[in-house]
Amino acid sequence: MSVFARFPFRPARSLAGSPACAALASAALSAVLLSGGSVAQAQDPAVNLVVSGEVDLAAGTVTLPLHQGRMASGENVWYVLLDVSDRDTAERLGINWSGKLANAGIGRAVREAEISPDGELVFDSGTVDFAPARRVEPGSAAAPFPPAVATPGSIGDDDYSPLVRVTNGGGHVFNAPVLGFDVEVETLDEFCRGEPDHALVHDKVVHICPRDGTVTLQLTGGFSGGKRIEYISSEANVALVAALEGATFTPRLSDVPANQGDALWSAVEPIYVVINGVTGASESARQGLMSALADGLPPLNVTGDVPTLGDGYSPLWASHPVVWAADSLDRRQLITGEAAVHALEAAGLVHGPGGGVIGSDGILVNCPVIARRD
Repeated sequence: MSVFARFPFRPARSLAGSPACAALASAALSAVLLSGGSVAQAQDPAVNLVVSGEVDLAAGTVTLPLHQGRMASGENVWYVLLDVSDRDTAERLGINWSGKLANAGIGRAVREAEISPDGELVFDSGTVDFAPARRVEPGSAAAPFPPAVATPGSIGDDDYSPLVRVTNGGGHVFNAPVLGFDVEVETLDEFCRGEPDHALVHDKVVHICPRDGTVTLQLTGGFSGGKRIEYISSEANVALVAALEGATFTPRLSDVPANQGDALWSAVEPIYVVINGVTGASESARQGLMSALADGLPPLNVTGDVPTLGDGYSPLWASHPVVWAADSLDRRQLITGEAAVHALEAAGLVHGPGGGVIGSDGILVNCPVIARRD
């Protein structure tokens, strides 16, 4: 769960102070953690994975082609294409290939669309209401997570999903998040000169300009295999998480099984969400949901495969909460790889909620990976 890239409230008091990172339980464990790689610095070059877009690391944004489609009932649909289940199509369009998306058609998780004679994508169903105002307020200074208030800024109806099978376009499954619904081009073109109205468009939209055919979206930072990655969190199947993410609440995504990991027919990839990591904006080991709410900074979550680094990539991230054990709080450090999570768990330093094993909690977030830093 990525939570959010930037948070618009005053940070609460730090929970953890300035704990030093102590030596780990064994040399073997240290070796596993170190093998994850060092933390990428801001000046590191980015590998742009969605080559149809342009990444601005300094601004923390990506500018992508903006597409206009419509509903069968006539309303305008403004969307982006970020992933597809077919490798050749991904290369042709300059977007991510995710073979796992071919396994997402369970229940009603994938909706359908077809290419019209005029070249537009026509969606059979699924609407998004962008009018609600997103509200997130942290809990108490002693316990900022969970938040006291968490209301998502956009809500999909029971038929909405960002996953779309184009029935007359090869039958491939696309990840096509909707950024605006039932709003005319003339209205959106007014935002070419300034900030968008988030009562009309997705909360991740920084700039939108249909006449230029572009939209700029806010990125969120995290880690995979010791490398810094940048991604977009556009939908979540739980309202609380959608509010934290600045994403669209999308109940229909719950039809995708979240507990299959890298099983044969899995459609998801794990995301490891640290709950009680180090807080304090200046702390080098800062990480986790407590920090995200207390410090107003990204939680720096950890995922498995990303595009070009492993064939297990999926933008559908299944949340795996990670809790530092009560007797290991003075050993907390920045976790940057999946192998490190498992090594820490084996050493008894971290566990799942309630002291159990680390595993899926049923929460899914749509998080297309846009870039990684080498």
